[in-house]
Amino acid sequence: MSNLPVKIFRISDEFGDLPLPAYMTEGSAGMDVFAAVNETLVIEPMSTALVPTNLKIELPVGYEAQIRPRSGLAFRNKIILPNSPGTIDSDYRGEIKVIMLNLGAEPFEVNRGDRIAQMVISRYDRIRWEESDSLGITARGEGGFGSTGK
Repeated sequence: MSNLPVKIFRISDEFGDLPLPAYMTEGSAGMDVFAAVNETLVIEPMSTALVPTNLKIELPVGYEAQIRPRSGLAFRNKIILPNSPGTIDSDYRGEIKVIMLNLGAEPFEVNRGDRIAQMVISRYDRIRWEESDSLGITARGEGGFGSTGK
């Protein structure tokens, strides 16, 4: 397992006490990301909020950051990330913000330093399309949308 160096920048010293994204266990693929808000942010039922992190990153070309929901927030509070996974491209230099959607029946509060999402850094390949008159044959063929069973 490698430790890829990635530059990270705190936008404001005002949130310098908040942790950087961090792996919570030895086997974690995702790093928890923390809310950079000064006052409680209330997300009403069936509403969204854009939650700042106070962070910018510089990923190497060939890598992306994926922003994913936290399972505990989804299960206990019905909080999801509607664009999940959100992609942060290697050439993006703006603040990382998390779109949170409250599907629950009660308002949900986001407080300073709350863990609001996970960030996974992934390597990717770029492709070049090759138009063709046919595709290779597989056992599955065109079967989709439940064709492999329940």
